Amino acid sequence: MKNWYVINTKPKKEFQVEKLFTEGGIEIYNPKYMDENKIKAFFPGYGFVYFDFPAQYQLVKYTRGVKRVVGSREAPTTIPEEVIREIKSREIDGLIELYKYGEEPEVGDEIEVMEGPLKGLRGMFKKELTAKERVIILLNYVTYQGQLIIEKEKLKKVLK
Repeated sequence: MKNWYVINTKPKKEFQVEKLFTEGGIEIYNPKYMDENKIKAFFPGYGFVYFDFPAQYQLVKYTRGVKRVVGSREAPTTIPEEVIREIKSREIDGLIELYKYGEEPEVGDEIEVMEGPLKGLRGMFKKELTAKERVIILLNYVTYQGQLIIEKEKLKKVLK
């Protein structure tokens, strides 16, 4: 019977293993996210494979780049379909959306810049631009009031 299972890959081989399983017709889910303009594995060294145990076990276990199938000596540990769906629900355009600094700010929220030369400045989230990449914030700093365009991931919503 087919189920989802976790595989442990050799270091930095998640994408190679994903390609081999895809080419071999075995479903694999390797969650990814963007970090500094580079796509990375969300779970480094691991992936989820949907296969028939025990019929396809040897094939999965001995695929190049696979270190082991996670589980006990008797059988691999099954992963509920809901877990895979929950992880996939956090994806936008095939990448897991991360909120480094807690809750995602929305228009009108007070925010604080958390990275870069303006770190520590506070302002109001004014407008979102192009595909969640950049936002316009209205900065209130001493007597200066201005606008700044910055990456959304560098902001933190200030909780009241």
